[in-house]
Amino acid sequence: MKDRILSLLGTINKGIYEKETELSLSLMAALAGESVILLGPPGVAKSMVARRLKLAFKDARSFEYLMSRFSTPDEIFGPVSISKLKDADKYERNTEGYLPTADVVFLDEIWKAGPAIQNTLLTVINEKLFRNGDTEVHLPLKLLLAASNELPTQGEGLEALWDRFIIRIECGNIKDVKSFNAMLLDNTADGDIEVADGLQISDEEYCRWNKVIDTVAVSEEVLRIINVIRKSLGSVTIAQNDERHNVYVSDRRWKKIVRLLRTSAFVHDRTEVTADDLLPVYNCLWQEPEECEGIRAMVIRALYNDLTMQFASLRKNLENDIRVSRQHRATNRARQNMQLFDTNKKIYDNYYYHLLDHDTGNTYVLVADYQNMRQASRENAGQAGIIYKDPDNPQRSIIRTYDGSDMPRGASSVYLTRDEECIYINGVRFYIETLGRGEQQTLPTKKGSVSGRDFYEELEQLSTQIRQRTDAIHGNIFVSETDKKEVDEFVKNLFTEIAHTRQDMEKLEE
Repeated sequence: MKDRILSLLGTINKGIYEKETELSLSLMAALAGESVILLGPPGVAKSMVARRLKLAFKDARSFEYLMSRFSTPDEIFGPVSISKLKDADKYERNTEGYLPTADVVFLDEIWKAGPAIQNTLLTVINEKLFRNGDTEVHLPLKLLLAASNELPTQGEGLEALWDRFIIRIECGNIKDVKSFNAMLLDNTADGDIEVADGLQISDEEYCRWNKVIDTVAVSEEVLRIINVIRKSLGSVTIAQNDERHNVYVSDRRWKKIVRLLRTSAFVHDRTEVTADDLLPVYNCLWQEPEECEGIRAMVIRALYNDLTMQFASLRKNLENDIRVSRQHRATNRARQNMQLFDTNKKIYDNYYYHLLDHDTGNTYVLVADYQNMRQASRENAGQAGIIYKDPDNPQRSIIRTYDGSDMPRGASSVYLTRDEECIYINGVRFYIETLGRGEQQTLPTKKGSVSGRDFYEELEQLSTQIRQRTDAIHGNIFVSETDKKEVDEFVKNLFTEIAHTRQDMEKLEE
């Protein structure tokens, strides 16, 4: 299926430049039975996209119309049959050759149409139904492609129609110079495009495919990512002015987005939607063009969310192992130089002394810090220290000297001194717990109590997963070249952080 769709897109794209995204997403929408709106100035091949999409379907009929405020329903849905009105007193339209009989419809300047047309389009787009007189007609419509150079005016009741267009694409002029020059010299006309019989989609295939698309499964992973995206839409960054928008997406819209995801999986010869189907959905989520880039970045982050969370957990555990390892080394050095009167002090968790009467008995000081602390005297007012809750054990408070580096969250500044038996916190004396009569303790080992995890191997596995996901996203035919560049930039920054983490691992060997 994927090879066939790629060949089909390659054929209908001949003679059109920098419209690969418009064509591919419109074809996906057609296969899913959804509608598309192209936003852009005149003369950027919006109508040509619709004409080429007609070629994707065997014996397809099309309807194309430029709307104006003077357009009437007769011009879109067909004129009223005078003979039936006269002879049978029935109000019916002659729809042959008009929208109700078309497979592919292009409506330009959609917002200029009057309410009578727009209200009828609501049912046409959503249910593929048209009421002709007293009869409901099921339409052969596969794709309704609308175009405009502006957003719908607020306050004129156009929100429902705007919401019907599941895919929204900004359509602009050709940017690349080579493509622009090629366009100037290209004489390809729509009539010159011949699509092989084996590529065109027949009505029978279209119906059969739609039934198969309905059976495509949606994995728990995809549902998790969708919910991450949905939550993130409450605060979308607008890069131009550092604003944040709360972007509304209706439940109906999410339901149709899942239909698009199933269609993408089907086209890629899969029976289940996976994460690499999700990136193009940012084209379904924005309400204003300025939100588009922020939502795309947000979707990319969501696609890698499980891997970045795994990486964050790895970094936290690595930092803990580095901290533990350093404290053990410091404690070992302190123990080697330990003064005689400190040998009876009890060591907890390899590198803590316990304060007996501070904070209900749950306060501890680092052995190495205590050993290097200044002795109390009249001349010595103390040295800088901090007290904070142990992040791994919130019931425990930690005291340590402070070297001016970043403070742990919630830390408070104190002044510290010591004597042979006690530590002084802001001048207040607290005793250190000592060993009981006959009690023995094992001195800390050289390496200390660390997790023993193979961080190098874990990081290599994580890097492999990131590359595999990136390759899968690149392999999706509905992901544009621009989207791929944004993914690559995100992954590049992620691998930079991974490289820094590899350097941090060397601290375990110090």
